[in-house]
Amino acid sequence: MKAINPATGELIREYAETPPGDVDAGIEKAHATHLAWKEASFAERGELMMKAAGLLRERAEEFGRLMTLEMGKPISQGTAEAEKCAWVCEYYAKNAEEQLVSQIRESSASTSYVCFRPIGVVLAVMPWNFPFWQVFRFAAPALMAGNTGVLKHASNVPGCALAIEEIFREAGFPEGAFTTLLIGASRVEAVIEHPLVRAATLTGSTPAGVAVARTAGEMLKKTVMELGGSDPYVVLEDADLDTAVPACVTARLINSGQSCINGKRFIVLEKILDRFTEAFVEEMKSRRVGDPLDPETEIGPMARDDLRDEVHEQTLATLAGGAQNLLGCEVPEKAGAWYPPSVLGDVAPGTPGYDDEIFGPVASIIGVKDEAEAIRVANETVFGLGAAVFTTDEERGRRIAEFDLEAGCCFVNDFVRSDPRLPFGGVKQSGYGRELSEYGIREFMNIKTVYIH
Repeated sequence: MKAINPATGELIREYAETPPGDVDAGIEKAHATHLAWKEASFAERGELMMKAAGLLRERAEEFGRLMTLEMGKPISQGTAEAEKCAWVCEYYAKNAEEQLVSQIRESSASTSYVCFRPIGVVLAVMPWNFPFWQVFRFAAPALMAGNTGVLKHASNVPGCALAIEEIFREAGFPEGAFTTLLIGASRVEAVIEHPLVRAATLTGSTPAGVAVARTAGEMLKKTVMELGGSDPYVVLEDADLDTAVPACVTARLINSGQSCINGKRFIVLEKILDRFTEAFVEEMKSRRVGDPLDPETEIGPMARDDLRDEVHEQTLATLAGGAQNLLGCEVPEKAGAWYPPSVLGDVAPGTPGYDDEIFGPVASIIGVKDEAEAIRVANETVFGLGAAVFTTDEERGRRIAEFDLEAGCCFVNDFVRSDPRLPFGGVKQSGYGRELSEYGIREFMNIKTVYIH
């Protein structure tokens, strides 16, 4: 495996893949550890999880730099990501016991209740775009619940994968509680099929999710899928553009446009379309592109050349379908996986900017006549991860978010983001199941009925 700096195209380091025998040994060790770990108290688990949080905070800049070097994330965002990982560790260290407390239920028994028991080894197949956060939002609840984790990380962030394993080791978790396997995608199927792996969770593309879900389904193993998104941001005629425009631009450019919950399609009522578009383009121009190791940089390179090329191909196809080039849309002539902040106007159905997920810093602006058409266009997608609506009428926004938008996370007057306290996940081809909050920690539990005559 090769870690390549996407800002320069230079090789950072090569890593040897985990041999098949070591993969099996790692899974067996994870299972053996689970048998003891599941009996540990929440206080014992929580103490170690708080130590992991402490390491993340103490070394946040170091880990942020590692993310920047391996996948190009602006270092300020990488440092913030490490600190957010500490937050999710602290959240579950403090709340897991209460979230998994047994629940008394009335029945014909003298006593009946529901309890939550861990299921064992859980495989996590994780992506490169948030190389620490995606892992910790799985690992913190899984480990606090008494499960053990086996990680198959993206092949371009092997240093991040090993660093995460080391954090848990340094925090004092038992050997086998969290194990990193450096393996390619072709070897995932064998891990899922291993009899000691009880479940799998994947964050990534929809095709990757389909492949993992198919294999797990054949083995009757539980899965949670957080997949792609083409998040619609509906901007109504009464929106406060001073609030809406910066939020929409931030939504499109976080992580250099490489997030499943980036705002991607900006659906704007015709009454304010010209004003929104002009302000949006100017705001996109104002965001700083540059060296991702510079703390002032807001947009770095994309993670790999091939990903940048795919985004450019989708952009060109959208332009060929009649869209206007309002900003960017050209590959710069320099080394690295760079792509500029770009804006497409008059985006039409049947083009990638309207129908698909463009996983890079390219925004699609779509004009609509009224609220009803805006909602129809917003839902006219195979995806359903995040969505947002901007309006000065809070009740109107609440109604649209709650009842009309087909997505797992719907925000009013703000951009979509994850929070340990709130469930996170999607519908349609954006996946199923939930991460975070009490809903996330219960996904990989045996929700067991106990009946006493």
